[in-house]
Amino acid sequence: MTAVVFHNFISSVLLLLMLLNPFLLIIYLIDLIQELDDRAFSQVMIRAGLISTAVFIVVALVGDALFTHVLQVRFASFQIFGGIIFLLIGIQFMFTGPEAIRKMRGKPEHIAGAIAMPVMIGPSTVSASILAGSRLPALWAVIAIIVAMVITVTTLLLLKRLHDVVRPHNAKLIERYIEIMGRVTALVIGTISVEMIMQGLKAWMLHLNS
Repeated sequence: MTAVVFHNFISSVLLLLMLLNPFLLIIYLIDLIQELDDRAFSQVMIRAGLISTAVFIVVALVGDALFTHVLQVRFASFQIFGGIIFLLIGIQFMFTGPEAIRKMRGKPEHIAGAIAMPVMIGPSTVSASILAGSRLPALWAVIAIIVAMVITVTTLLLLKRLHDVVRPHNAKLIERYIEIMGRVTALVIGTISVEMIMQGLKAWMLHLNS
């Protein structure tokens, strides 16, 4: 591995980790953390991680061609639609908290898929996967995605165990943390969503003017 490839590899892993951010994901999943035991939660998160990893690898290897040639749409359209979806999630999360995510997930048998999309798989993480595929050899792009997902899922499982240990003695503190971080997360989601929409619109305008 050359120095350039190593640098791009580390950058790709860190970018995906920053966008996935297990410390924010835990707020989305707090109802599952409280309701499921370690084994059930681990199974759900591993399945969600595998689904997300598969999607990220496909888009990393195929890149923009997936949108332009296979789906015959522009990536800007994906950004706009994804931004709208996340904006709705942010608004609901602001007013109803984790209950908003619970309603979106639907039936329990579909939890893993619902966590993967839209909690893990979104315009930002898809963009990061495409970027990894464009600046790394295929094998290293795949390894970077796998490393980032393994770290994310492992961190979530550790946070679940930490929650189970701390909660019996500090239930009120945890509830307060969830309330505050939930509002902060909603603001962050809303801000990122608007930025996604604006970037998509900007790309569309550039295309129309070209």
